[in-house]
Amino acid sequence: MKPTEQTPDLELNLINGTNWSLKKQDTEKYTLVVFYRGYHCPVCKKQLSSLTDHLEELTDRGIHVIAVSMDTEERATKSSEEWETSNLPIGYALSEKQAKQWGLYLSKGVSDKEPELFSEPGMFLVKEDGTLYFSSVQTMPFTRPNIEEVIKAIDFIENKNYPARGEY
Repeated sequence: MKPTEQTPDLELNLINGTNWSLKKQDTEKYTLVVFYRGYHCPVCKKQLSSLTDHLEELTDRGIHVIAVSMDTEERATKSSEEWETSNLPIGYALSEKQAKQWGLYLSKGVSDKEPELFSEPGMFLVKEDGTLYFSSVQTMPFTRPNIEEVIKAIDFIENKNYPARGEY
């Protein structure tokens, strides 16, 4: 998937008991989709905590946010409760097929703390028309985009009317 291309459809259940659909997001500007590895990942805890801390800044900029994993509802709920991310919409049970549609890397669990299969992290900024503006996909839990830098980049994009890049 390249910038300016339509993103795959994404429909998930949220841990708050509601359903979420990317197509049904009525956002002013963007939807930020953050795929995380799951409850077993301490780097994910740090990322989702930071995302929660900056949620209001993103919302004020017209950006909807969702965090998504292949975790079960039980594991995703534990993540939210233990990581204190109650304001952050969290989707669970991302399928292997959906993960592959989004270009995420998959890993098999290597310890009893890890699920049998899970996606590696990714971040996607999707425009209101459903096209991809930017993405960052990792093969390991490390070196994820810093949310403060993402917010600065979005401000730059908006202030300079900067086009999506990497579409060729």
